[in-house]
Amino acid sequence: MNTATTPRFAARLNAFRIGADRYWPQKNKITTADLLAGAATAGLNAADLNYPDHFVDDTPADLTAALEENGMELNGMAMRYYTDPGYKLGAFTHPDAAIRRAAIDETKRGLDVLAEMGGRLMTLWMGQDGFDYSFQMDYARAWDHTLAAMAEVADHNPGLDIALEYKPNEPRAFALMPDAATTLLALRDINRPNTGVTLDFAHVLYADEMPAFAAALVARHSRILGVHLNDGYGKWDNGLMVGAVHPVQTVELLVELERAGYDGTIYFDTFPDHSGLDPVEEARTNIGVVTKLRSIAQGLVHNEALEQAVASQDAPTAMRIVQDALLR
Repeated sequence: MNTATTPRFAARLNAFRIGADRYWPQKNKITTADLLAGAATAGLNAADLNYPDHFVDDTPADLTAALEENGMELNGMAMRYYTDPGYKLGAFTHPDAAIRRAAIDETKRGLDVLAEMGGRLMTLWMGQDGFDYSFQMDYARAWDHTLAAMAEVADHNPGLDIALEYKPNEPRAFALMPDAATTLLALRDINRPNTGVTLDFAHVLYADEMPAFAAALVARHSRILGVHLNDGYGKWDNGLMVGAVHPVQTVELLVELERAGYDGTIYFDTFPDHSGLDPVEEARTNIGVVTKLRSIAQGLVHNEALEQAVASQDAPTAMRIVQDALLR
């Protein structure tokens, strides 16, 4: 991470629908442009747009103008297949070849819109590409279909980056790409230079992984293209505020990202809607916490005493150093 520059922060735009009657009392329909305006009031300076959902009532030109008006950059876009009931049995893994083709073509249209708006990053979270029962899926065939689809998508515009965001399950009981290792195996087989991984902190916990270790593996074998910060208890995708449960692990991830040279946007994939929280105040809290934790991580990344403790697996000394930095 480049801590010398102003960091780019983004968040789930749909969270800003909470309290819409208070923020927009005279409006019957809230558009994506409205959500961008709401997000900007929280201090967010970047945005990810969902395709095609966020383009139902706004054109790419409309949203480009809305971003500029609110002082925000387009970080990238994310495909949202799961909102279409036609993809319940999968997008790239659907048993019907026509539906697989529709998903690929939809993704290509999303990439064209991304390029039109001057963005570079498309995130693919294939939550619907999985299975619920034994003997429901031909695993080898589904794997082949997924890799072929992703290679075709990556080749559509080699100037755009394609990030795979893994998660163990939801909405399917088992995801085809549930963890870092499986995702890296897929990327090795896809073998395209414009592919990589988006790491979601809560997803990584849910996969029973240590976030910093996952980041180190991805940086070694692929590219970290996106980072979603949040928190949770590891039982499912809680989407809690950053550092609410795992502050030490969050700092360790930020240290690893610094070492990996990650300088992309920090995206808050949190769910204030689960508790009815004010999304503006929730986002402001995340920005404040991450700003502090990034500063702490910057101080730890070249800490010689910490390096020596880690090298000798001296956990008590390492914890004293890290907790002194956190609790000062």
